[in-house]
Amino acid sequence: MADPIEELRKVVGGSPPAPREMAAYLEKVRDRAYAVTDRDIEVLKVAGFTEDEIFGQTVAVAIAEGLLRLDLANKVIG
Repeated sequence: MADPIEELRKVVGGSPPAPREMAAYLEKVRDRAYAVTDRDIEVLKVAGFTEDEIFGQTVAVAIAEGLLRLDLANKVIG
């Protein structure tokens, strides 16, 4: 069975680059996901992004941030 953490790294590595128009939204996801609202998503839709594009970028950034925090924690512990 594959290592689940490595599988997540592959998911992130295989994700398309984020459009720069999503930068502020993705920063919000990274730094304070609890503050993301329906309005944030609507703004992206109006800008022409599909729900699938928004979801894909959101998941990729959330996984990447989680892995970063895991790596930092492992560095401190180890």
